[in-house]
Amino acid sequence: MNFLYELKEGLWISWDAIRANKMRSALTTLGIIIGVVTVTLMGTAIDGLNRSFLKSISFLGADTLYVTRTGWFHNSHESWMKANRRRQITMAQVREVQRQMKLSRAIAPFVASGEPVKYKNRKSDSVMVIGTTDQFLYTDGMTVGEGRFMSAEEADGGRPVCMIGFQVATNLFPNEPALGSKVKIGGQTFEVIGVMEKQGSIFGESLDNQVVVPVRQFITEFWYRPDFEIHVKVINLALLEDAKEELRGILRRIRHVPPGAEDDFAIEQQESILRTFNRVAGTIAAIGLFITGLSLFVGGIGIMNIMFVSVAERTKEIGIRKAIGAKRRAILIQFLTEAASICLLGGLIALAIAWPLTLAIGRFMPARMSLPIVGIALLVSILTGALSGFFPAWRAARMNPVDALRNE
Repeated sequence: MNFLYELKEGLWISWDAIRANKMRSALTTLGIIIGVVTVTLMGTAIDGLNRSFLKSISFLGADTLYVTRTGWFHNSHESWMKANRRRQITMAQVREVQRQMKLSRAIAPFVASGEPVKYKNRKSDSVMVIGTTDQFLYTDGMTVGEGRFMSAEEADGGRPVCMIGFQVATNLFPNEPALGSKVKIGGQTFEVIGVMEKQGSIFGESLDNQVVVPVRQFITEFWYRPDFEIHVKVINLALLEDAKEELRGILRRIRHVPPGAEDDFAIEQQESILRTFNRVAGTIAAIGLFITGLSLFVGGIGIMNIMFVSVAERTKEIGIRKAIGAKRRAILIQFLTEAASICLLGGLIALAIAWPLTLAIGRFMPARMSLPIVGIALLVSILTGALSGFFPAWRAARMNPVDALRNE
């Protein structure tokens, strides 16, 4: 009970001191306000970056494996050059994987090329033209907004049909329906049978600026001997690692990789991107937190300086309180509470400033000031005040009441 009473008394004395020195208290909180605003915006930006990235790679699917010749990430130029010398993945190998794989729900070849797409006098440049089969709808989580996706017969027969992305449809068909229209891709005419729903972008590349055609048409019209990727959707997420090992064994057999030799292909998955992103995001967060930590450190030094001044000014008050029975703990709590209160006030002002700035950030990425970020900001404010005010409070608590009363 004594501790609670001392805390309550310390709060009242602290707020009286803050009200009595409004200008000094306001100037003291500036450093904390800048630090807490920085911390809040940094936390919000990192949270928004994570949300934006996870949203952009969600189309990859946690239960989908991606076989490529070179792999997605390399630690050095030499590693990339070595991977680039590997043999291409052929359509025959894709078919063998389709025939032998047991733990797959869908398997689709994937090959792409940048081509212009025209309709009447309108044109979209550098459109990603994807050659694949009907299984691509399942392996890559494509969603058809209008019309339909290609059928197995159209994929095998190589009929000149295509499914266009949302951006391509917007560019070429602003005032008329796209379905049933004939577009020119390269030098070949294709019939539009479907329009994909809007997907967004990843790594700055739009997923809506693409056209999907049957793989046979792609080989005939755009790339005679392409280097394929193989997209494999596993039968069950729990069997992902088993499916990965099965796929690896099949690929080593059909690509005639000798026993003991390293794979001449790479099997990637969503987790590979997440690991790389988390490393990069962790580095960015560490640098950002170091910078914000410096801001808070400077603000804390300011608080400590002002608290030493406050202790010096109120030496006689400390002597009187100790003379009438106040314990060291009561004096310590009084000044610690005052420092923490100043910082808490600064934290609240900082949150009021950061809120509209967060709304501005939210226009560019899915960021918001969540309750955990608010809680962390206030906790950081209080801890900064408590740590900065400890030495001045300790000095006040250890004063000799006789010496303090003699002070003029």
